Parts: sequence; structure tokens; C-alpha cells
Amino acid sequence: MSIKNLLFVLGLGTFAMVSCSSPEAKQKEIKIDQAKKDSVALIYDSTKADKQIDAFMQNLHKKSAFNGNVLVAKKGKILYQNSFGWADYLLKDSLNINSQFELASASKPITALGVMKLVQEGKLKMENTVNDFYPDFPYPGITIAQLLSHRSGLPNYVYFSEEAWPDRKKPMSNQDAMSLLIEKHPNRYGAPDGRFHYNNSNFMVLASIIEKVTGKDFAVYMKENIFDPAGMKHTAVYSTAVYEKTPSNVMGHDKVWRRSVVRNYLDGPVGDKGIYSTVQDMYLLDRAINEGRLVNKTMLDSMYMPRSDAKRSLFSYGYGWRTFSPPENPIVYHTGWWHGFKSLYVRDLKNDVTIVLLTNMANGSLNHLDDLYKILEMPILRQNAYNSSGELVN
Repeated sequence: MSIKNLLFVLGLGTFAMVSCSSPEAKQKEIKIDQAKKDSVALIYDSTKADKQIDAFMQNLHKKSAFNGNVLVAKKGKILYQNSFGWADYLLKDSLNINSQFELASASKPITALGVMKLVQEGKLKMENTVNDFYPDFPYPGITIAQLLSHRSGLPNYVYFSEEAWPDRKKPMSNQDAMSLLIEKHPNRYGAPDGRFHYNNSNFMVLASIIEKVTGKDFAVYMKENIFDPAGMKHTAVYSTAVYEKTPSNVMGHDKVWRRSVVRNYLDGPVGDKGIYSTVQDMYLLDRAINEGRLVNKTMLDSMYMPRSDAKRSLFSYGYGWRTFSPPENPIVYHTGWWHGFKSLYVRDLKNDVTIVLLTNMANGSLNHLDDLYKILEMPILRQNAYNSSGELVN
């Protein structure tokens, strides 16, 4: 081989080595490696299911009419997962472990993660006000921090839009809901940072701000920055303003089977709700949060800090998370209830326990979980189980 040809071959080899070590190649390698870890995290042998949890869930299904999916994990291992009942009673479609449920308000902590990621990247500040992005917004002085902690005093768009939205057959988008707030200017509930008032408007506004800051649809931003990095392959934002028919085959049912709930114009705004997911994806989200793959520890600590007067000395709200603070055992969680769906997402931060319960039957089955907490040796997560001093009474 001539010297000229040898130099050419060596040059190609050097180029290949540089290409393989490029940022894009490294990022691809990281994604492949993480996908393998996610697959390992989801390994589950039903023959080795926790028998106590199984007995509890079978009883919850038979006696309390729980219809849905469940996953319970501890210290990075799935102890139990299962599906109970129908995805769509009318069609007699059964649920499976990959069934997608409307998370309802359990969407809020995920939206909050999307917001905190922008804060971490310096694209958003906690002291930014809504008017920084919507100059005509008629409620001045409301900050990102107040929206995240339900201390904005805003009116609830879900209620006033019943009369203000002209065509109920036409889905409403986030920007439509923002326009209604601006044009109709309904009375606010209170002054900014005055008191805690749980309100869907707060997280609808946050999702709208995400769209303004990033120039992307909320669904696209969340997929690229939260769902994909967390390995949540079966999670998406489904707005009726985008989807005429929801891609999920799971129908919400209102207390009895004959009453399936049809999505309407209020299923258009998202951020406060509208994220569909599976029990396994919600477990992968927990793993991604714990490993710092979405936001750093400083951001997470600020999200978990109680920011309202504690009910029964124990229950409060942080940034997108409900907080439960028994001595030396912090727990963050969120509940959800919307159009025939209910959800409960619990993360015991001390003992690394994750509980995901998703149901498409809006009954009271999720109110009977004390024995599950006892099995897992966790504090009982139920407000009326404690007195005003925070003591367990029933």
C-alpha cells in the first residue's frame, strides 16, 4: 500500500473514532443503556407475587368494586402488579397491564416536573408572573410558584366555562381557556399568595406558559423532556382539541357500568389533567425522578416542601405534589378524579415504596387502602384517620 493510501485509510479510521465519540453517539449509547435498565426494572414474575398484597387486591376488587390496574414496588423491585376488570364494559374489553388510563389530577406532579425542568435550565423563574407571558392577563401578580402551590386565587375555568364557552360540541384548547379568562375576567377566589385553594386553573395556566416559553405544544414538550427521558413509552397527552377520538381504549365509568363517561370540551385543556399513562410507566417515572434524570435534587426538595397550612398537622401541598409528613417518614402523592377515572400515585421517600392505582370506575374503592399501607409497613395515608394534632385515631 502506498503512503498516500495508508494515510487515507488512517484518516478514515480517525474520522470513525471521532464520530463514535461524538455527543450524538454518546447520547444514543446512553439511551440504549437506559432502555435496558428500564426493561430490567419492569421484570416481574407473577408466580412470585406478594401474597398479602394479592389477597388485599382481590378483596378490594370483589368487595369494593375496584376496577383497574395496580403496581406496588419497593426499593427498585416490583412486588405486585395486576389488572382487574373491564377497559370498556359495553364492548366487554378486558384491561391489561399496558392499558392507558386518564391520570386526572395525578397529571399535576408531572406537569410540575415539566415546569421545574425549565426553571432548572434558566428558561423560567419561580418569580415570573403570568403577565410576563400573557400581558393582558387580568389577574396581576400571580407567580409560577403560586400556581404550582395552588396559592394564586384564580377562578376555576372548569366552572365558569360552562356558561362562557359558546359551543360545547367544539373542544376547548389551553389557549382558548386562557382567552376566556382574559376576556370574561370572572371574579377571583382570593388574592395571590393569600391562602391555599386547590384549583385546576393553576396547572392549565402552567401548561399554557410551557407552550409560550418553548414554542411547542404541551404534548410535544412533555414527550421530549419528561416521558422519553423517563422511558415512558405508553404515556401521552390526549386533548380533545387535538384528538377527536382518544387513542386509549379505556373508557371512564361513573360509579355504575351502564354510565360510561363521554369526553367533552373540558377534556381539551391539559396540564391539570389530560395525561394518559400506565402503571408501569408511572413506576418508571418514579425511578427517573429518584435517579435525578429529570430534575436535580435541589429542584425535587423544593417540590416536596409543604407550602400550605397543614391539615391535621400532617397533610399539605408542595409544588405539584400533595405532601404527607408523619415523623421521619415523608411521603408525596397525588390523587385524581375526572370523567369516570380515579387515580392514586404514592411515593414513600424514606422507604422507597411506590404505589400506583389507576381505575376507570369512579367509585369509592380507593378510600379503603389502610390494610395495604399496613402490609407495606407505611403510615396510613388517609386524612380522616388523624385528629387535629396529627395523632392516628381510626
